[in-house]
Amino acid sequence: MLTYLKHQFLTVSVVAFCTFIIIIISQLQSDAASLNTLNDRLPSPQIHPLPATLTNWKDSTDSSDYFNEVKTLEFGYLVWSQFPIKVYVEQVTDNNSSQSWSKTVLNAVLEWGVYLPLEVVDKLEKADIRILHESPPLRQGQLRARSGETRYELYVSKQGERGILSHRCTIWLNPSQTGKYIAAVARHEFGHGLGIWGHSPVDTDVMYFAQVRTPPPISVRDINTLKRVYEQPTRLGWPEI
Repeated sequence: MLTYLKHQFLTVSVVAFCTFIIIIISQLQSDAASLNTLNDRLPSPQIHPLPATLTNWKDSTDSSDYFNEVKTLEFGYLVWSQFPIKVYVEQVTDNNSSQSWSKTVLNAVLEWGVYLPLEVVDKLEKADIRILHESPPLRQGQLRARSGETRYELYVSKQGERGILSHRCTIWLNPSQTGKYIAAVARHEFGHGLGIWGHSPVDTDVMYFAQVRTPPPISVRDINTLKRVYEQPTRLGWPEI
């Protein structure tokens, strides 16, 4: 059984800096068990069935992808297997601009809903992906918060008497972002939350590693990459053996 992992999480964040992707792994609890010690309890990585939205996706332009830039993690790929994915966007009501922020972020997030089923929920605790109107947490030696950051947490859910390795994501969006960059950062970070755990080297893709003057829409290459991620094996979402 994996129940002893309950409330013991590993957090991973992706930080874009120049042309590098830095994967930072930290334990939220000093006694959190390493996944290495669970290999005999977790199933082998397996491929989940594609949701119909991705099954039906066809690239008629032969635009390729950047799948080779996506990181495989210790448990496989960061894939959701239960749909719709429940999404919470913080509702900020202190002024008109903040209300506009919530609407802008939600609209940007729902653009991804064409490709993976999403459901907006009004309670943070119900969400698989939580989007917050807050500056990303600062790390030691860091003087300024980034425009956005995505982290995931691993936890164990239950299927009868069996544990299932599961995850949830938190996205921080810096309130200092304005105008078109609010949607751009939300769109990009949500791509990480859906499983694109890496960056594109091409500036016409949403998942490009840096902010650009004219933010692009979700590209064919973004969706090609997302589909390839969901065709990969993972230990997430499968019951323990």
